[in-house]
Amino acid sequence: MKIVPVLHIEQFEEEHSSVDFYSNALAAHLKKNEHIVHRPHKHDFFLCVLFLKGSGVHEIDFSSYPIEKGSLFFLKPGQTHSWKFDSAVEGYIFFHTQSFFELNISGVKLHQFPFYYSYKNPPHLTLPPEALQDIALRFNEINQEYHANSVYKKQKLASLINLAYIDLSRYYAAFDTTDNVLSPTYLKILSELEQRVEQFYRSEKQARFYADQLHITTKHLNRVTKSTLGKTTTELINDRILLEAKRLIVHSQTSLAHVAELLGYEDYAYFSRVFKAKTQSTPLEFKKRYQ
Repeated sequence: MKIVPVLHIEQFEEEHSSVDFYSNALAAHLKKNEHIVHRPHKHDFFLCVLFLKGSGVHEIDFSSYPIEKGSLFFLKPGQTHSWKFDSAVEGYIFFHTQSFFELNISGVKLHQFPFYYSYKNPPHLTLPPEALQDIALRFNEINQEYHANSVYKKQKLASLINLAYIDLSRYYAAFDTTDNVLSPTYLKILSELEQRVEQFYRSEKQARFYADQLHITTKHLNRVTKSTLGKTTTELINDRILLEAKRLIVHSQTSLAHVAELLGYEDYAYFSRVFKAKTQSTPLEFKKRYQ
């Protein structure tokens, strides 16, 4: 069932032959695509947006973040977002597929960057003034390269993005006060777990199932999620179910009883109790809040 529109790269830049990368000045991007970007939507690509001017609110999967000078956001495929601006905004935006980056940058995976390795990591960063100037220059260079027609274009774009992600990871880590263990092995397990949860969460809600899928013990899987996210495997699964419940309740015309059924709950009353325990509101109250 399609809950909110899922946007694809080719919808944004018809005159460019690339269907795996896009870049633009933010104001131009918003004006050109105002018919599709100002309502809640998803992407099937990775997105990075930098604000150099303006204010407002950016909502990502029901969490709200202020927009101000220096705000930078990272979105993974499948996340629902929308924004409301209080004043005119300026900045840069680029997005790309996973294959565009990983095929052009040998040995580097997107999940290695802290802002992409888990949906549970904060999707935003506010750059200090001394960092903002350097990062803005990098985004501008990416945008200029994208709109030029030079040889080795894809290779240079991927290299520029890699450099930007490295610098942004350093700033991101400096403001990350968690004690996460960023073991490459743990990150790989976490990434595979999130992929399995995304595939099976509607029908499989037990940690044991996912441990078996990854050929490890439930105890070790919990050790991984606690070390990287500060949560148990069961909490991660429940968070994903809750997020989908919110998306269905707010962005679809599906009845609340059917929402419960879609998420594997035969008893709506039980689903409602679980939902209220997590959100302090019933499904109906939550729906009314967004109407």
